[in-house]
Amino acid sequence: MKQIAHWYLSSIGAKLVMAVTGVLLFGFVLGHMTGNLLMFAGPDAMNAYAHFLQEKGMLLLAVRAGLLAIFAVHIASAIRVHRQNRAARPEPYAVSSYLVTTYAARTIFVSGLIVLAFVIYHLLHYTLGVTNPEFLRMLDPQGRRDVYGMVITGFTNRAVALSYIVAMLLLSSHLSHGLTSLFQTLGLHGPKFKPLVNKVGPAVAIVIFIGFASIPLAVLSGRLN
Repeated sequence: MKQIAHWYLSSIGAKLVMAVTGVLLFGFVLGHMTGNLLMFAGPDAMNAYAHFLQEKGMLLLAVRAGLLAIFAVHIASAIRVHRQNRAARPEPYAVSSYLVTTYAARTIFVSGLIVLAFVIYHLLHYTLGVTNPEFLRMLDPQGRRDVYGMVITGFTNRAVALSYIVAMLLLSSHLSHGLTSLFQTLGLHGPKFKPLVNKVGPAVAIVIFIGFASIPLAVLSGRLN
């Protein structure tokens, strides 16, 4: 156990754990986005999907608990890597490194913290019904939770919709650098792979942003109602 703890506390260990948990969370993001896009298929498709998940009961709770645990480990590893990087370079460079780093890379730690704050609010808003308890009482004609109606009602509030879009922009920025760093952590950032790797992160981030942001934009424009 001491060897495992020592390995995790090392720079390489923390980066690898952050990379692995990041991949798992990225898989969830893709799945969540795919499910959310059922909004464009109509109320029945969206509510049937949500009802299918809710029927899983304890399994769904176990998956959510697992995701929260992975999220916590990812955050802890990110904080450790951030502190190790600062300790390794206590004095700023005389020449700004902005010339060789992207905006996403420079803000990944802050964007991650803001995304964390958004996730907490998102859970309180839609999943737990803390901010809007009336959402949990909304039912469709078949007696299922009206998730479609919840989303429409939630994003009709411009402040909520715009904050969601901004959060998805920050998430996409976070993923853009995170995915690129993943390949570097796995040793796939040499001259042979670098041109492709540098394009994969931003390209995937754009797709993620469009997928998530399209829903509140559709509600605000009246495309979804």
